[in-house]
Amino acid sequence: MLKQFRVLQAITFSYYATQAVLLPLLPLYFQTKGYTSLQIGALMSFGPFVAIFAQPLWGFLSDRFQTVKKIVWGLWALMLISSIGLFSATDYTLSFLFMLLVYFFQVPSAPLLDSLTIKVAQETGKSYGGVRLFGSLGFTAIALNSHWILQWIGGIQHLQYMYWVLWIFPPLFLFFLKDQPSKGERISLKSLSVILQNKRLLWFLAMVLVLMIPHRMNDALFGLYLSDLGASAAWVAIAWALASSSEAPTFAFLGRYLNRFQELALLGIVGVLYTIRWGMYALLDDPYVLGMLQTMHSVTFAVFWIVSVQYVARTVPQELQTTGQSMLASVFLGLCGVIGGFAGGAIQEAYGGDGMYAFGAVLTAAAALLFFGTRAYYRRLDMRMPLK
Repeated sequence: MLKQFRVLQAITFSYYATQAVLLPLLPLYFQTKGYTSLQIGALMSFGPFVAIFAQPLWGFLSDRFQTVKKIVWGLWALMLISSIGLFSATDYTLSFLFMLLVYFFQVPSAPLLDSLTIKVAQETGKSYGGVRLFGSLGFTAIALNSHWILQWIGGIQHLQYMYWVLWIFPPLFLFFLKDQPSKGERISLKSLSVILQNKRLLWFLAMVLVLMIPHRMNDALFGLYLSDLGASAAWVAIAWALASSSEAPTFAFLGRYLNRFQELALLGIVGVLYTIRWGMYALLDDPYVLGMLQTMHSVTFAVFWIVSVQYVARTVPQELQTTGQSMLASVFLGLCGVIGGFAGGAIQEAYGGDGMYAFGAVLTAAAALLFFGTRAYYRRLDMRMPLK
């Protein structure tokens, strides 16, 4: 089983290495095609919109047929086929269509792997963060070297070759992974209603929506904002590398001590830190200072994600773990993505990047109040099983 833990680390490293191509560089690739900020925001957000529907579907199928590996295999194969269409597209309509397909097949694989990681971690006595930190390392490794790779392949207009070569490795490592079927009963549509009636989970996802819309705005448009301020493509990639590398210590150590903290209170603190982060992004206009501020990723996103994954894992029945993680991902990558990308693009065009980040600071401040208020309310209920 320990060997499987190492295999998951390798898969996670290589999978997130591919994300170092899409997240920082794909908006710049679209910019070379002449697309506007609003168009790019739509491309980067409506793709995740389909994840709203894709995540629960693939999560349910995984729980229903008690397999993760086979579904991930199929998703990655269909995603690679769709990416050929994306990079071959000659107009905006085709780019939009194939971007939807790429996200529809790629995004659901992350929560599926997360659910598998949680199972293996529990059986080996390791932490989820011990795997997820390798994702940060993989992302960082490619982001730091993307400038040189792009120079070698002839510029960002040839981004697809970098992307496709990196995608050789996740399926290769997946070949050595053993499936971990759920130990509970095989679920049905009727049993799925249990999770849809879980008010605590649904309210938690609603708070996540408010908290993470600004984060997804930043994901979609931060590179364009830095570019507008005069930053080079190399600095944009380095800024994302700083964000990803800063996550690694959090993923490595927080999981070990997470049981010492009250989860909702911790997420309230994350909301406060996010408010400070986006407020600084709104007030400052030096692209190099803004790039350095990406290191706040370590105390905002990294803490949010590891706490949220554990909260959902603790909230839903064991046989519905993959479905629960898929619902979390559908909100973060789906709803937050479409609202953040589209609204962020519109606000950036109308009021500039500083206006977009000021709006984000207001939202995260409201989210912090919701998390603190919910924690206080649950404590007053004095439930038999404390809600953290």
